[in-house]
Amino acid sequence: MARKKPLFYSAMLLTAVNLALRMAGTVFQVYLSRKIGPEGIGLLQLTMSVGSLAMIAGIGGIRTAAMYLTAEELGRKRPWGLRSVLSGCAVYSILCSLGVSVVLYLLAPKIAASWIGNSAVTSALRLFSCFLPASCLCALMTGFFTGQNRIGTLAVVEVIEQLFSMTVTMVCLHFWAGRDSGRACRCVILGSAMGSCLTLLVLTLLTLLRRVPKGRREPMSRRVLQAAGPLALADTAKSGISTLEHMLVPKRLALAVSNPLALFGIVTGMVFPVLMFPACILFGLSELLIPEMARCHCAGEEKRIRYLLHRSLRVALLYGLLWGGWLFLSADVLCLRLYKNSQAGILLRWFALLAPMLYCDAVTDAMTKGLGQQKWAMAINIFTNALDVALLFFLLPVFGIRGYYASFLITHVINFILSMQRLLAITGEKIDLRFAFAAIFCAAGTLWVCTYAGGIAGCGLYALALFAALLLTGTLRRADLHWFRRLFHSTM
Repeated sequence: MARKKPLFYSAMLLTAVNLALRMAGTVFQVYLSRKIGPEGIGLLQLTMSVGSLAMIAGIGGIRTAAMYLTAEELGRKRPWGLRSVLSGCAVYSILCSLGVSVVLYLLAPKIAASWIGNSAVTSALRLFSCFLPASCLCALMTGFFTGQNRIGTLAVVEVIEQLFSMTVTMVCLHFWAGRDSGRACRCVILGSAMGSCLTLLVLTLLTLLRRVPKGRREPMSRRVLQAAGPLALADTAKSGISTLEHMLVPKRLALAVSNPLALFGIVTGMVFPVLMFPACILFGLSELLIPEMARCHCAGEEKRIRYLLHRSLRVALLYGLLWGGWLFLSADVLCLRLYKNSQAGILLRWFALLAPMLYCDAVTDAMTKGLGQQKWAMAINIFTNALDVALLFFLLPVFGIRGYYASFLITHVINFILSMQRLLAITGEKIDLRFAFAAIFCAAGTLWVCTYAGGIAGCGLYALALFAALLLTGTLRRADLHWFRRLFHSTM
């Protein structure tokens, strides 16, 4: 257990940074929603969905590959190999991102008119393509630093990037865009690109200033392709299907409701940011589980892998149950305060019930990737995303937004089950189903009681009652409390 302290310390640092950045991002999303309205948010989400596809295709899996290869070199006690890792990944990233950038620039008018249905975003897509190589290299550098466990440096740089990006965006929105949705898209893309360029510059300078021990440089192209290739196919296919889904939703919703773009904007631009805001704490843990699992796998530390698996899943489940209940109870008040939109509160309550599964799935996915199961992850993601598109095509015209929720639920349950089965198969472990069922039972009973209290009082009562129920049923043991106390004490 020698590595527990640095891993926990790094996770806590990433947690604090992610929490601050996600909070700033949520505030910024509220600002955008009030400035351009639900329909403007819907158009922005469609544009950024295309941009996300281009970004993921341009990155080509190199961020996770750089993280994984860097952790491997350090795990094998070969720090001089970091030069080869970085140079090999950089060549791959430049070639891949330049190719995608040219394609996006040439196809931008057709994509804007045919896919998004609004030619006003053509300039935004072309602006995105111009900055794509720099953004992809930025992703490579963050993966490289994460693999070295230089979390403190990344934390500072990410805070600076986010503040700089938001400042540029808000200045452009205030003095130039007004309520024009097309210009707003360009402002958001420009601000994000400027932040990525700043991060790339800072991380490159820090890398050049750090001395790396000299040693025999080995060819890295084959290892880079083996690590990044499956991820590139998986991530691009997943993002491509996700983009198709986003393009499909407003068009199929139009057959059932009168304001499909606004409804799409409410779900993706209002509900999901609030739903996943608490998960930023788990994202810090997930981000570190990939290189940690890779190091343990290379070193043959099976005991450490078992410990991380069980402890991470227990924490993710309890955390998801806590926040899922809070979001369910406060959905109406929260969305009225943030967005002045009552429909967002209704939809948030639906999705809040899925929070435990979504949070556990994020941790499961990170551990699976850390154990080198990228090809399996690719197959699962492609299958469930394709199923999602098929379900949306048939359900949306008949059931409207309820069909969207049903499709989301079915596909995410299937994805979680398949990912969990694979993780347990490769580790030979078994999860404690009694703990999971007992925790869910305690949360469901507590939530049912607290719905009668309502509001802020219900949220506070839920946290206390859930903790008491977990203790009384023996679901939360003294050993768990001792672990938490020892963990925090070790970082003081």
